Amino acid sequence: MMLRLMIGEAWQAMGSNRLRTILTMLGMVIGVASVILMMAVGQGAQWSVQQTIEAMGSHLLIVLSGSTTQGGARSGSGSAPTLTVSDAEAISALPHVNLVAPVYMNNAQLVYRASNWNSSILGTTPDYLRARSWPLVAGTAFADSDVRSASRLALIGQTVVANLFGEEDPLGKTIRIRQSPFTVAGVLAPKGQSFDGRDQDDTILVPLTSAQRHLFGSPFPGAVRMILVQASSDAAMAAVESAVVRLIRQRHRLREAAENDFSIRNLTTVANSATEVARVMSLLLGSIASISLLVGGIGIMNIMLVAVTERTREIGLRLAIGARQRDILLQFLIESVMISLIGCLVGVICGVAGAWLASRLFQVAVVMTLAAILIAFLVAAGVGIFFGIYPARKAAIMNPIEALRYQ
Repeated sequence: MMLRLMIGEAWQAMGSNRLRTILTMLGMVIGVASVILMMAVGQGAQWSVQQTIEAMGSHLLIVLSGSTTQGGARSGSGSAPTLTVSDAEAISALPHVNLVAPVYMNNAQLVYRASNWNSSILGTTPDYLRARSWPLVAGTAFADSDVRSASRLALIGQTVVANLFGEEDPLGKTIRIRQSPFTVAGVLAPKGQSFDGRDQDDTILVPLTSAQRHLFGSPFPGAVRMILVQASSDAAMAAVESAVVRLIRQRHRLREAAENDFSIRNLTTVANSATEVARVMSLLLGSIASISLLVGGIGIMNIMLVAVTERTREIGLRLAIGARQRDILLQFLIESVMISLIGCLVGVICGVAGAWLASRLFQVAVVMTLAAILIAFLVAAGVGIFFGIYPARKAAIMNPIEALRYQ
């Protein structure tokens, strides 16, 4: 009963100074809304990075062929044909290696009726799709038998579908790649952009031998531009990378002092770096927004100190007729808690609405979780209570006689 009366008095005190109460709550509203919005944006960035990582495939190493030197100028990795299908077959026999897919790639002009488009052509094996975790949304993938027979089959990405076929169903249609006819056997699922901004859907996959014989030729039998290697786990990545380096150096008969005629890129390391950057950004955004909560808490303390000063005679009268110090402390603490909690509730609503608007208007990826909302609410409420204790204690320890004399 006593608690109910105190809550009623606190509500009445808040209502008698509505503008001041609203302005006091505003700090908590802005603080909670900012924390929720920033955490949603930060977690959205982490989610976007995670989606990109999953689109790349897991536990991947890319072995690139070497570079050429002409007139003192060195070209980039992959310009010299130093890797072969035999290298890929040897790598597949190493411990902790799940899948190996040799790739021979180049760009080429595509033609379908009156439409044409320039895209990236990847000659590879069926294991490439499994290593990249790349399903088909329509049709079927080519098989090992198609690689052996150099079948003229193509699996096309979503960007190629949009630019060559529009709304037309591409399955079974014949496209020309460098004037060579290929039948569309399947449509790849959308992958989106890679870490370097390249459109992964602007791609066509064909059997490796078809690319070598019918499209780009080959400097020597079995030459490939790169080899995709999938390890069995993240823990095995370092061991697999070292084993691949030793194996290829041995196969290419490189002397101990000679440089590698190939290079290796660890996509897991790149992915982990991107994930860490996104995580740090999320923490930074949350920390910056948390400053608003601190400001809101200080605002509550200032206003409650003003309220204590204004109600000094009331406090003295309460103490004179028998109110205990803890009753006075509880009365002002309840007012502080109510201001804080109401501000927190309004802030949660504003934060969720702001995150929704950001995703709609600016196409920003946002991820809102109940845990994040609860954490923001509880922290904000705790800040409000913490900063309300000092004014409440100041009121409770007043001398009744001096309080009654206060003008």
